[in-house]
Amino acid sequence: MPAPASPGPARTRNPRGEGGRLRDDIVAAATELLDESGDESSVTLRAIARRAGVAAPSIYRHFPDQPGIMLAVVRQAFDLLEAELHSALDAAGSDARGRLFACCNAYLDFADKHPGRYRTMFGGVWMPDLGTSSVTEGDVSSLGRESLTLFADALDGCVRAGCATSSDPVADAVALWLGLHGLAHQRLVTVAFPWPADIAERLITTLAHLKEA
Repeated sequence: MPAPASPGPARTRNPRGEGGRLRDDIVAAATELLDESGDESSVTLRAIARRAGVAAPSIYRHFPDQPGIMLAVVRQAFDLLEAELHSALDAAGSDARGRLFACCNAYLDFADKHPGRYRTMFGGVWMPDLGTSSVTEGDVSSLGRESLTLFADALDGCVRAGCATSSDPVADAVALWLGLHGLAHQRLVTVAFPWPADIAERLITTLAHLKEA
């Protein structure tokens, strides 16, 4: 059971026009709680208010409900993931195969570095039945779209460079993501398993239809 959330410092009222700062503080508090506990069930409105140093009713000026806060946390996590994927691609240079592997390995590294956020990004108890909270179908369907586009572009680059035989890079990018997600998830939840040292390379090579190097 996670330890009770420690209260944040007493918070002074924002000057007029700085209400957006409180919104950012609320999201930051929720993210801290998630990172510390690894358990999204610990990210309650009461715990968030204590961590942010505000009264719970103040939260409703910025978020209609707890899923709304978690959606903001998840969106911020996807923004961070996308930034790390872009950074990995930029550092990889122009080699198509190297760019694809850099993108995939950056994805796996992100999951390793941010396990609580990663699990929450792909559902969990925070995700309500659509129509029962402020979270809409459009909110959910937009999550991760940019990341998937980066995978598809990297795979298409391999096809154009002649090092992959995919006939549908967009569909195969979805399959590749599913494989990476499965590997990332199992690494997080499996206490002990003799993973082959080259398991990521095997998975990427197969799902991306890469030719022999």
